Amino acid sequence: MATTVTSAGQPAGAEATALTWLTEWIKGHRQVATYAAVVLALAAGLFAWNLLTTKTAERNAGSQLEQGRLALDSKNYPLAASVLAQVVENYSGTHAAQEGAILLAQVRLAQGQTQQAIDVLQRYAPTADKDFRAQAYGLLGAAYENALKPKDAATAYGQAAAAAQYPFLRAQFLDDAGRAWIAAADTAKALAAYRTIVQQLDSTSAVGEAKVRIGELTKGATDVAK
Repeated sequence: MATTVTSAGQPAGAEATALTWLTEWIKGHRQVATYAAVVLALAAGLFAWNLLTTKTAERNAGSQLEQGRLALDSKNYPLAASVLAQVVENYSGTHAAQEGAILLAQVRLAQGQTQQAIDVLQRYAPTADKDFRAQAYGLLGAAYENALKPKDAATAYGQAAAAAQYPFLRAQFLDDAGRAWIAAADTAKALAAYRTIVQQLDSTSAVGEAKVRIGELTKGATDVAK
């Protein structure tokens, strides 16, 4: 008589034996089995609750974020700042809170509250998701420039360039860093930024200006040497 075989190539009798063993084990260990079932049920319930809570938070945060964005677009800065600050504070960890932090910094800058924008971005940028990190550091660099802190601005732009996911963005942030380093009277670091554009990002639109800046800076260094 042929032996019945499952699709996985194992005898059907082996499955029946395993099922019988499991049934007998449960009968002999009812208390342990009950605890295990309770733990599994609780775990499944917590997972479902967490998933529902996360989706609800994202939905609510997204709704408030849209209100803040509309207020910003209409230049109602006080309302935008109030709504966006709530999004950042109440929905930390959500995608909306990530974007809300950047929009809140933009609102602060539009209001002329440069230091408050810096405070927001200093807290947010280091922990920002990769999709937002370059933008956060780039905005921090702009805020430092507004505050007349070119060295801090250059450092932030360099961090933005390091986090940028696209060559054209990296080139733009390096160009910003070069400008800031010039303002900070650090020609060597400015040249390093511009040379990185020319050597590694020569397919971007920033390469032309980078070559011009290198020419200006190296000519100036030659004149000083004379």
